[in-house]
Amino acid sequence: MSSFADEARIVLDNLADRSAGLFHPTLRLGVAGLSRAGKTVFITSLVHNLVHGGRLPLFQARAGGRISRAYLEEQPDDAVPRFQYEEHLRAILEDRLWPQSTRAISELRLTIEYESASGWSRFFSAGKLSLDIVDYPGEWLLDLPLIDKSFEQFSSESLERAKLPSRAEMARPFLQLVETIDLNAPADEPTSVRLAASFADYLRACRADRTALSTLPPGRFLMPGDLEGSPALTFAPLPVELGAVYEKGSFGALHARRYEAYKSVVVKPFFREHFARLDRQILLIDALQAINAGPEAVRDLEIALSDILSCFRPGRASWLGSFLTRRIDRILVAATKADHLHRGDHQKLENIVRRLVQDAVARADFSGAETDVIAMAAIRATREASVTDRGDTLPVIVGTPLAGERIGDERFDGETETAVFPGDLPSDPGRLLREPQGQGARRPPVTFVRFRPPRLERTEDGLTLSLPHIRLDRAMQFLLGDRLA
Repeated sequence: MSSFADEARIVLDNLADRSAGLFHPTLRLGVAGLSRAGKTVFITSLVHNLVHGGRLPLFQARAGGRISRAYLEEQPDDAVPRFQYEEHLRAILEDRLWPQSTRAISELRLTIEYESASGWSRFFSAGKLSLDIVDYPGEWLLDLPLIDKSFEQFSSESLERAKLPSRAEMARPFLQLVETIDLNAPADEPTSVRLAASFADYLRACRADRTALSTLPPGRFLMPGDLEGSPALTFAPLPVELGAVYEKGSFGALHARRYEAYKSVVVKPFFREHFARLDRQILLIDALQAINAGPEAVRDLEIALSDILSCFRPGRASWLGSFLTRRIDRILVAATKADHLHRGDHQKLENIVRRLVQDAVARADFSGAETDVIAMAAIRATREASVTDRGDTLPVIVGTPLAGERIGDERFDGETETAVFPGDLPSDPGRLLREPQGQGARRPPVTFVRFRPPRLERTEDGLTLSLPHIRLDRAMQFLLGDRLA
């Protein structure tokens, strides 16, 4: 995954982190997920519920009254943008709009003062733990496997994937352009720009709601940021032959060199400076969007999860080894937007995601690391009810759909509360991978619309209560509970 020099720098960074941690215990939590999975919402709700004493019955330190206070502090990494918690919270509470998706890395430090559950520990001093939350786009995780892949391997996999039935139509303009390229001809910049732009257009089309595909490296082609237009992002997969040598300056040689530059400039620094310093990780996925897009999207999500999980540095390090290299010892895979389903389907959603990751976990060889899967909603935007239709009682969810959302011919205005029968997920997760598409395909199992954030309840004294959620407390217990024991 990384060179000796990279590993040496990781060790030095880790020594600095651990030395500081002797006097100020710290846990670095990575929060990642694929597009529109709700990373920003998760962090905002976690912080709000801890700072404002949210209802967290499964989070033992809070339920037992052992947390005296939680508060934000200055983050330790001055070169990393701060997670804009206050701005995101204002959008949710005041505008009742979801915050913008993560487009770059950011960080936030939340410090928790608590009383240990152990009488022996309480005898010495009150506990204090700083939680450094590192937020980054899940698409960047899909870049990590590229470190070990040559340009030939990357190109072969990318072009083969582009020709799959679920992608061929979206990839046609790019593939047609590739066919016109003479790999041995002198490269020119306008053609290279067209190739890169066409490849990026194809990746963006794959990510759209109706297709909801997940395996879309390189991730920065979707989120270029300040690297937009740079040579490191001006390349595309080409039908290069394994072992072939292309003249310097040719299309084959130029795009191979820029691919290697992408790994050096983009992928390796992210791995070394951020990813390799994590202690815990939560991976958020929007499984419902993939389920509604069909079996190809579900299979593609399974592949993406396998690629992502293979990149973690899992396992428990020894006490001495932990000073030299970090190991992520707990990984939580969370299917978000459980509030779009009636509670009777929450376990089915969890079972589906567990089925998607079970092979990935086995292949990743998570020796010593704990993993778990949950269905959750970091902020609950709906409530449950029942309606009677032709003598049948149907479980429904009630909320305010976002303006422009549709169910059939009905278009919502963003102000009207609506009861929606969400449908039923299959009890057998395998059905989602087997059912046909195209002519004769089944209807989506879930009626999926996006809801506005809820209006927060207020007490009789006018105090705003904490953000409602589904199983956020269970996620917090898994990720933090042992460090607050």
